[in-house]
Amino acid sequence: MHRPPKHTIVEPDISVICDRNKLTDRGCSGAPDWVIEIVSSGNSSHDYVRKLNLYADAGVQEYWIVNPMEETVLIYHLEESKFKVRSCTFQDMLDVNIFEDLRIDFSSLDLK
Repeated sequence: MHRPPKHTIVEPDISVICDRNKLTDRGCSGAPDWVIEIVSSGNSSHDYVRKLNLYADAGVQEYWIVNPMEETVLIYHLEESKFKVRSCTFQDMLDVNIFEDLRIDFSSLDLK
């Protein structure tokens, strides 16, 4: 499998960076801890395939793909250099793996 170069730059919809030393005037230098992408109908393969591989290679600890059309969330959590995946819906309470005490109740959010 062809892997992209390590210096590839992507712009996530939402990123959480816990280490302030990674922040520069140009953005994040290194991998964010948690990335959330919101799927759009025009380029969903970009989020599901290309960015998934880029984030795994970069060492992003958690990657969520939120699909508002299907009301689903795919949660990828990095374990020993491989992503483990869990599928959820907008009716679920979602645990954020990188923070032991953070849960997001999607059913309470006004996402329509």
